[in-house]
Amino acid sequence: MQHGPAVRRRKLGAELRNLRAHAGLTSGEAARLVGWHQSKVSRIETGTSGSKPADVRLLLDAYGVADPQLRELMLALAGADGSGGRDHWWHAYRGVLPPTYRDFISLESQASAMRTLETSVVPGLLQTPEYARAVTRAAVEGVTEEQLDTLVAVRLARQDVLRAQPPLELNAVLDEAVLRREVGGPEVMAQQLGRLVEAARLPQVRLQVLPFAAGAHIGVTGPFVIFSFSRTSDLDVVVLDHLTSSLYLERKEHLEAYTEAFNALRAHALSPGDSSDYIAAIAGGA
Repeated sequence: MQHGPAVRRRKLGAELRNLRAHAGLTSGEAARLVGWHQSKVSRIETGTSGSKPADVRLLLDAYGVADPQLRELMLALAGADGSGGRDHWWHAYRGVLPPTYRDFISLESQASAMRTLETSVVPGLLQTPEYARAVTRAAVEGVTEEQLDTLVAVRLARQDVLRAQPPLELNAVLDEAVLRREVGGPEVMAQQLGRLVEAARLPQVRLQVLPFAAGAHIGVTGPFVIFSFSRTSDLDVVVLDHLTSSLYLERKEHLEAYTEAFNALRAHALSPGDSSDYIAAIAGGA
């Protein structure tokens, strides 16, 4: 399984290796130019070691790379914080959150847009505290109350991306099962459905419901997330969640396949306006 940061490290390493070769340098010559040991250059190029933005700038200077867009791409891959980046607040929970979850939050915090298909539960960015607590209690076996409090706090902190400047653009398709599955009891579910109706009014949120009447669809294979980044599409990645890990897909054919699937799901789903009415009707007991 691939982790989010590992995807970017590998992509960065491959690009830097190509730039070095284009400059006519060996890895040893590049290392001498920047005052490093040759092994550091090799580790960066193979993606086995992370690299700081400052290190990437040194290599780009050594390779004579002046193109501002290319330099921005390389620095983005290195994790340089741009106008769309957010503070790495989740590092404070390093001892509590599994690496795959931290990877997901990292991508979510840096992305400019998120497209998601949800087939079982409300997207984390739109969950109420009570709904988040009920979902987490059911999903995490043996969780203590203290751990539960922490995980719910993290879930709510993630929602800040929708209030950031600029905010994350969330485009979500929800299977009707998400709305019908009673999580936490009738009162919790009623509050959650009300929250979805409110969220649908936000300019940065687009919600569409895929009703049962739509029949079988491409999304029956399971939920997925597509993260997009404003500075470059080369960072786009698909995330598939499994019980014990997450899979990150970065190849062009994977991105194209999931993008086409999401567009097909949107076409079969209700319009945003009709979706809001549908959610409200379910909340009213329809």
